[in-house]
Amino acid sequence: MTIQAGDLRIDYSKQMIDEIAITRLLDLASARGTTSAFARMTNGERINVTEGRAVGHMALRTPRGEQFLIDGVDVVPAVWLVLDQMANLARAIRSGEFIGSTGRKIRSVVNIGIGGSDLGPAMVYEALRGDRSLDISCRFVSNVDPADLEANLAGLDPAETLFIVASKTFTTVETLANARAARQWLANQLGESAVKKHFVALSTNTQAVREFGIDTKNMFEFWDWVGGRYSVPSAIGLSVMIAVGPEVFFDFLSGMHAMDVHTAQATGRMNGPLMLALVNIWNAAVLKSSSRAVIPYSFDLRRFPAYLQQLIMESNGKSVRSDGSRVPYATSPVIWGEPGTNGQHAFMQLLHQGTDVVPVDFIGFARSSANDESRNELLFTNLLAQSRALAFGRNIDELLDHSATPHRVFAGNRPSTMIVAPELSAAVLGQLIALYEHSTFFEGVIWDINSFDQWGVELGKELALSIGLTLADFPTHNHPELDSSTHTLLSWFTEHRQSNK
Repeated sequence: MTIQAGDLRIDYSKQMIDEIAITRLLDLASARGTTSAFARMTNGERINVTEGRAVGHMALRTPRGEQFLIDGVDVVPAVWLVLDQMANLARAIRSGEFIGSTGRKIRSVVNIGIGGSDLGPAMVYEALRGDRSLDISCRFVSNVDPADLEANLAGLDPAETLFIVASKTFTTVETLANARAARQWLANQLGESAVKKHFVALSTNTQAVREFGIDTKNMFEFWDWVGGRYSVPSAIGLSVMIAVGPEVFFDFLSGMHAMDVHTAQATGRMNGPLMLALVNIWNAAVLKSSSRAVIPYSFDLRRFPAYLQQLIMESNGKSVRSDGSRVPYATSPVIWGEPGTNGQHAFMQLLHQGTDVVPVDFIGFARSSANDESRNELLFTNLLAQSRALAFGRNIDELLDHSATPHRVFAGNRPSTMIVAPELSAAVLGQLIALYEHSTFFEGVIWDINSFDQWGVELGKELALSIGLTLADFPTHNHPELDSSTHTLLSWFTEHRQSNK
């Protein structure tokens, strides 16, 4: 029950599963057509049926010169045109050729986005800490709470700061609100004319970008066949490329592509993403597990659980099948986690002895980017100890001191999967992300749901806009369309929003 997928060793032998179950799960995967479904995605078919779109994130890491067709058109040349444009800017910033409006080098990059345009680059930036330039730091703003932007602008010199505004349509409410506030902060100190030298856009809306004051030469395109949670290898990764350099970023892309190739070519139980998906489905359907913990024993991967929350729950948190009928079985569990060893002194007690059985994905590495072999050994042995304790527990015969016996006995039989690699390199990180992308895809195919839309998210946006319009004349006008709770809370907000200071 171990698979080698690229540089990743996947050990699911501590899952509560046997050969009979594996055989039946593989039969289920075959009956659901997982192989043909993956082929339809790689062929650029419009498998996102509710939005009428192809799903082309694998095109973003397809090597130069190879093909990836979407609607019969090879999109790889367009992808590499943008990647080369990104690389030119990244090299110019890193070398000091690209300068701000006062002639000084750019030393701080502030990425303004939300969802995948924040979680992806923020996670990868932290994960590739060992590859980052010491001369350039990146900060990430996503929350429309004014405190987020204020905290991230603290201590920055506007003359040395570049803002990256990530919005495909350049109409995302939260992103544009933060971008306008950042623009005002810059203009107040350097003047309106400085905006063109200190802002770039990741968008396809040329007119809106120009109206904002950004030079359209510094606009980087991406496409509607790239979902936000799959977009970090696109222009959305510009901040990462600036921080680590184009060559490291290209290694990251090559790692993702290597996992794409593995997934397309490996069959049955040798296919890492497929087996990970089948184990997850077994845990949800048979063990009735409603959550799954992801615990990376790596400080640099501390944002990875948050990244996976969006990837998995936004993709498969669905209750309607492809034919429009209700799903009669459990789909995505709740994904959560924190790095080890921190989690051992926080929530691991529940995983060992709580009343709920929570499957765990452990992630670890043989080498650390920090040069301290002894502490890395301590980290890895803690990782092994946790997975062993979950699996086998401790019985009464192993206790030398029988005081408080019932409280010190562990039942074991708590399932976990171990994913390890020699080190957290850019290529390995790419493989790890793509592993979970394809695993999530296979789960969606087997559950017969569309993993690529997010209508629940869209509803929230619509209601926020509607309530915002209501607030403009509240409470002078009655709004009977509002429920009593919302009406009362809006009344409370209008009463308390002005500071008493």
